[in-house]
Amino acid sequence: MTDSRRLVDKLWSYCNVLRDDGVGVIEYTEQLTYLLFLKMAHERSVRKLNPQQIVPDEFSWQRLLDAKGSKLEVEYTNILAGLASQNGTLGTIFRKSQNRIQDPAKLKRLISDLIDKENWSASGTDIKGDAYEQLLSKGASDKGSGAGQYFTPRDLITGIVDVIDPKPSDTVVDPACGTGGFLLVAHDHAAKGAENLTPAQRRHLQDEFASGVELVPGTARLAAMNLLLHGIGTPNGDSLIDVRDALLADPGRRWSVVLSNPPFGRKSSLTMVADDGSEEREDREIARADFAVTTSNKQLNFLQHIMTILDINGRAAVVLPDNVLFEGGAGETLRKNLLNNFDFHTMLRLPTGIFYANGVKANVLFFNKKPAAEHNWTKRLWVYDLRTNQHFTLKQNPLRRAHLDEFVAAYRSDRETFKSERWASFTYDELMARDKTNLDITWLRDDSLEDTDNLPAPEIIAREIVEDLTAALVEFEAVAAALEQAGVSEPADID
Repeated sequence: MTDSRRLVDKLWSYCNVLRDDGVGVIEYTEQLTYLLFLKMAHERSVRKLNPQQIVPDEFSWQRLLDAKGSKLEVEYTNILAGLASQNGTLGTIFRKSQNRIQDPAKLKRLISDLIDKENWSASGTDIKGDAYEQLLSKGASDKGSGAGQYFTPRDLITGIVDVIDPKPSDTVVDPACGTGGFLLVAHDHAAKGAENLTPAQRRHLQDEFASGVELVPGTARLAAMNLLLHGIGTPNGDSLIDVRDALLADPGRRWSVVLSNPPFGRKSSLTMVADDGSEEREDREIARADFAVTTSNKQLNFLQHIMTILDINGRAAVVLPDNVLFEGGAGETLRKNLLNNFDFHTMLRLPTGIFYANGVKANVLFFNKKPAAEHNWTKRLWVYDLRTNQHFTLKQNPLRRAHLDEFVAAYRSDRETFKSERWASFTYDELMARDKTNLDITWLRDDSLEDTDNLPAPEIIAREIVEDLTAALVEFEAVAAALEQAGVSEPADID
């Protein structure tokens, strides 16, 4: 058994113990985040070579080790409250933190037996980082936790990063970073051959290469800890994860690479603060001067935001659902904008059954930002169809990196000469001539519609039916919302 697997099994086993006390997967992972940080800070403060004081003495790990019984609860609560008021990474990790483990005996065991007995600093960033990542993955696969919405399949992320090919000199951002998966893989990719980098390049890679934005404080703390455990950023430095709604405003900064899988919800739900300080939370349209269209569709707004924050000649890869490809109105306007003002060169049609959110039919859009010009920048869009006649499930047949090998080869190849039935291209004129600039393009024959002797297994058919119905309901909701916005109401009942 690998060291990371041993650590995961050791920590995860205690999650089941705490379930009986009402501590769910997300809450347990958060408590581990706090305690792991304190333990690692303690290890740095007592090491013989170059000791480093990260946490003030009054909030130290030793205070938890020394406290017993009800005093442990009080000490832990005081430490969380004190660190929540700190700046930088400390503040991001401990923001709004609370003790969810109400049994002092179980808290003591978690501190003394499960965490204190491990030397996390000595395990190396790869081992402890991988252990934490696997723990987050376990949480995402727990259906009752709701954590799956923040988790993009690692093999898909790896394939996307392999073709985007981030370099050590790049700046990479994910404006909807979840637990930080895209940022971790991009950093690992860029850090290959790090022994050949200059000290300045290494500093950039650690402190300036990756940054993320996350709306949910609990998820942001997981992302900040995840990066830290992988050697990205510094415990007492500025936080690489910004806790805010990325869609509210243009941040002013530009990045050379944007990688993102925005949340699948369609509506933009905002908390607006009035002049009197009162808050109003509702679904509303987002109007920004840098946006080409004004809409409440969160997917379209994230796409517009990414188009803004991408630097000239920067490259983006963003996972978006099918509705972005065919929705009229704002969607059509935005697709034309993308084709004209960006080099929208590649699209990967993703199979169903690979996300924890059921019913999602998604694509990866790859595009580069270009300077303003009189002509259209997109000349030809290359599409790889990994959906037709493909059947994946989260457990029995999950998507693996090997399933993306042909797409990666096609992306990197001389595209005109690469031969595959799943690889096809469409000119700018062909795309603009399509009704409403519909980019939901298929050309392969779906064998399941014609070959009744070679049908998928019943459970796969059942799952696909559920996903199709769920997707249809999402589209019906969009139609209903559009009618509501247009002021169309149902006819009154006639007696």
